[in-house]
Amino acid sequence: MSKNTIKQQAKKERRARRTRSRLLGTSARPRLSVNRSLKHISAQIIDDTTGKTLAASSDTVLETKGKKTDVAVAVGTDIAKKAQAAGIKTIVFDRGSCLYHGRIKALAEAARAEGLEF
Repeated sequence: MSKNTIKQQAKKERRARRTRSRLLGTSARPRLSVNRSLKHISAQIIDDTTGKTLAASSDTVLETKGKKTDVAVAVGTDIAKKAQAAGIKTIVFDRGSCLYHGRIKALAEAARAEGLEF
């Protein structure tokens, strides 16, 4: 890896650590963690006290086509439906190292429209 790539990865890890230091998912209010790559987006609801994933969704599982923001909306609605089926109504949103913008924002707003509160 080049020196710049290593620096960028270190900055990304610091941003994620800074964001996650303020968040804690409990059994009453689990954490919705979003992972975004250049091609895909995935989300999972995590209970940090037990360390278990309660629900998960990804665009690779849904096999949706279209624009990336439309795919993020589909993942957001799917994760919200799975959360409600598991009896989860309120969550803590964890954007990781990404800005609350674009696909991350589209996923969050779709989950809110489906009934999740955060």
